[in-house]
Amino acid sequence: MNSHAHILIIGGGLAGLTSAIHLAKAQIPVTLIEKDIYPKHKVCGEYISNEVLSYLDFLGVNMNELKPVKISELNISTQKGKMIKSKLPLGGFGISRYALDYYLWNQAKSFGVQMINDQVLDVKYDHKTFQVLTTHNIFTSDYVIGAYGKRSSLDKNFKRDFSYKKSPWLAVKAHYKANFDSKTVALHNFDGGYCGLSLVENNTVNACYLVNYKSFKKYKNIEEFEKKVLYENPHLKDFFENSKQIFEKPITISQINFDKKKPVENHIFMLGDAAGLIHPLCGNGMAMAIQSSQILCELLVKNYSSKIYSSEEIEKRYTKQWNTTFSKRLRAGRILQKVLLSDNFQHVAQKIASTVPSIVPEIIKQTHGKPIVC
Repeated sequence: MNSHAHILIIGGGLAGLTSAIHLAKAQIPVTLIEKDIYPKHKVCGEYISNEVLSYLDFLGVNMNELKPVKISELNISTQKGKMIKSKLPLGGFGISRYALDYYLWNQAKSFGVQMINDQVLDVKYDHKTFQVLTTHNIFTSDYVIGAYGKRSSLDKNFKRDFSYKKSPWLAVKAHYKANFDSKTVALHNFDGGYCGLSLVENNTVNACYLVNYKSFKKYKNIEEFEKKVLYENPHLKDFFENSKQIFEKPITISQINFDKKKPVENHIFMLGDAAGLIHPLCGNGMAMAIQSSQILCELLVKNYSSKIYSSEEIEKRYTKQWNTTFSKRLRAGRILQKVLLSDNFQHVAQKIASTVPSIVPEIIKQTHGKPIVC
């Protein structure tokens, strides 16, 4: 096994895998380390904005092979069930992480990426080279990319501020069989959180909700919580009573933190959720993860043969481009979450949206970007 890589990627989610493919296409030696074995379900909204389609085409990713569901409309309901309906300005598609991550994993492997199932324990930097310690090996590399998701034990090793704070957010996800409008992504609010519903491949509905743990812990289990809290929204009650869960049991993730993060930490380039997490209600986290890969990889590819930038210059340029591309979206997401988690604000927002329907697509645009130009 080659213990040195020009670029080593920690994490095989969307950001890590698209980065690996991009770099390998440019003939750059890449090693990717992922702790899980695919295919595997992940807690995720499983909706991707069309803004990244041209970049996926550039990577040679044929989305049609995965049979994604085309989505063009958004429904939002208040806790009491009053509905706001809107067209999605760019539209998007539904695809499960079970199918997409596995597909990208195999694509990266076919491009010659060294794919390793292992757990990264720590990363050290000595001003020239990184040393990456895993459960079974020690690797060295010239650059390290952190694409390991929302939260990792590595964050504390890197002394990232948010890793020392407890977060109140818990996410729950499962797949269902149900009659559901294929062109619609729905966001239904309930006391303490919100639930997203959308169709993915194989006529399967993905249901994923975010809830404040204080609200959740009052109940014995997920089933009781859903019946006592989610069912207060008539749209969620109708969905859960008239659907059949495919999973043996829902999957969960806790300690989801929406605090600001830095796109570069300890000289490690952070991608996707490791760089900044947008609130799930904005429906754009998967697209942001993919686009963050494009931003970084274009810099690394350009510098690979020409050596026009120092490592410090690449860090500065990536940080600047990341902030320019995503900072406003994340800020808009934080504001939008405060509005939608307040019963009073929801009522006012629903009245405004009913009076001025054109305002909703404009709000959606604040959490999305323009189509990527490749």
